[in-house]
Amino acid sequence: MIKVGDRVRFLNAVGGGIVRSFQSKDIVLVEEDDGFETPMQVRECVLIEIISRETNLPEIKVQTSTPAPIIIRQEPVEEEEYDYEADETPEGENLTVFLAFVPQDIKVLQTTSYDAYLVNDSNYFLHYNIATISLEEAKSQHNGTIEPNTKFLFTSINKDQLNDWEKFSIQLLAFKKKTYAPKPAIDIELKINPVKFYKLHSFTENDYFSRLALMIEVVKGDSIAYETSINPSELKDAMNQNMETPRRSRIGKNPQPSTGILEIDLHITELLDTTAGMSNTEMLQYQLEKFNAVLAENKNKKGQKIVFIHGKGEGVLRTEILKQLKTKYSTYYVQDASFREYGFGATMVTIK
Repeated sequence: MIKVGDRVRFLNAVGGGIVRSFQSKDIVLVEEDDGFETPMQVRECVLIEIISRETNLPEIKVQTSTPAPIIIRQEPVEEEEYDYEADETPEGENLTVFLAFVPQDIKVLQTTSYDAYLVNDSNYFLHYNIATISLEEAKSQHNGTIEPNTKFLFTSINKDQLNDWEKFSIQLLAFKKKTYAPKPAIDIELKINPVKFYKLHSFTENDYFSRLALMIEVVKGDSIAYETSINPSELKDAMNQNMETPRRSRIGKNPQPSTGILEIDLHITELLDTTAGMSNTEMLQYQLEKFNAVLAENKNKKGQKIVFIHGKGEGVLRTEILKQLKTKYSTYYVQDASFREYGFGATMVTIK
């Protein structure tokens, strides 16, 4: 359970910090490295450091001689305390599940470690168990429940651990907290060809991450996907090759905002035909003026949802927007927009 003083990272957005207070049972204020407090839903925070109540210092765990994989665990959601209601889409009625491996430093593929994510691109909650298999014996790497339309960092692995992931199994049980169309339980074994980890073009742009990632389909549109077997000689050849030029293959989706949601693109190229002669400060000021003008126009529309697309970039515009929302519009409800519909770099404001 997340409490005041714990250090967390954001699940579907860049950033994180220390929990300073609770605005409500569902919203915490997280102080980021820049000193500003960001309101964030509890379910969007992942605990990475527990603060001892006795000493007010981080709890220290004894390190064994062989370091274990770095695992960031998600606290279970207590149904009686949190009443979570997922935003649903028509295509989300079919199960789509990925495993994603995101290089921590893609410039050094021969040595980098990887963040491993489970991606649930559906309207269903999923009970899951992920286990690696060796000599017909399974070892559970992580298990729990993932919410609809959510991605979850379940472990990080280094090059020495890649061989453990040549063969693995995933078990899934889909459900909703209301009436729903039942799905059969899934229990499958897959293989990852290790060659892919040594070829740059294996890591592609995608709908779920701002960085290139190796996306392994587990279930696509209710259909089970399988990976090809491993060719040891191909692996050896790939390890001796130089890095290749990436072949980027963006999945072309045109996000359509839900009915009643106002979408405002604050990219300067969308606001102005030309920025010739403008400094960065002037462009930022123009974007903020547009942001404030939109809120002023909708201030009397209680319940109006507005998605501001500010992009990731260096985070300057996002930081300024969140600062103004906390000072000038503190009564409004603020959250990250759906990563599934808008990707990274969008904030949704609900007029109160």
